[in-house]
Amino acid sequence: MTLHAILILSGVGLVFAIFIALANRRLWVWEDPRIDAVASMLPNANCGACGLPGCRAFAEQAVEGKVSPSQCTVGSDDAHKAIAGFLGVAAGAAVRRVARLQCAGGQDVAFAQAEYRGLPTCAAAAAVAGGGKGCAWGCLGLADCERVCSFGAIAMTETGLPVVDPVKCTACGDCVDACPKGLFTLLPADSHLFVQCKNLITGDVVLEQCKVACTACGKCVQDAAPGLISVASGVAVVNYDLVAQADSQAVARCPTGAIVWLDGAQFPRVPTLAGSAGA
Repeated sequence: MTLHAILILSGVGLVFAIFIALANRRLWVWEDPRIDAVASMLPNANCGACGLPGCRAFAEQAVEGKVSPSQCTVGSDDAHKAIAGFLGVAAGAAVRRVARLQCAGGQDVAFAQAEYRGLPTCAAAAAVAGGGKGCAWGCLGLADCERVCSFGAIAMTETGLPVVDPVKCTACGDCVDACPKGLFTLLPADSHLFVQCKNLITGDVVLEQCKVACTACGKCVQDAAPGLISVASGVAVVNYDLVAQADSQAVARCPTGAIVWLDGAQFPRVPTLAGSAGA
């Protein structure tokens, strides 16, 4: 009886083994071995900054010629050249982007209308009447962006504002998704002109909430190249299609420092109140 059971199980196992072998042979899909080689040259950060779901997906697209090596903005120039040489293609050129915070209202210049006591996250604070900050559009300063940044590119200041290190930033967009106020935006790293405010209140009344807010005075519009800056819904807006025409003169008369000219290190400057200087 035991022998019969063994023979039956052996027969069933043999049939399934044959079936699996035939199915594997019929369904087998050839994969270009260059994909593994290219994937090994990538940083394997799987950050999504290239617009693809991960480094292997990028390697597949690179082998197929659908993306250039330089579109991996996290990789170094040497890595781009190595991949280009291996595939026999041009390294290409890509505009590197970094995350920027559209708020300069730290605890030293922005006023609180209430004390928030609860789960110490921006998402939780925003769910409670928008948080305790007087400015409904301002940064809540509870570091959700810092926690989600896988590259250590965001650090909180003493005044409760996140600062992005452009050298470490990969433009993965995690901070964009994490901020409940929608304050982060991804911009080309060489875009020097930047508005550090998103408030929609027109006029000096906004200064009752934040000393460095945009008052929509329009001085930057007057001083910039035609069409470069406009005032929309109470805040200055930069047309980044024309940003190549920008120069630092556009920020010279800003009375609050809400619009800034980024320096060579690409860090946004801390606004200083200009008062009526240069008006």
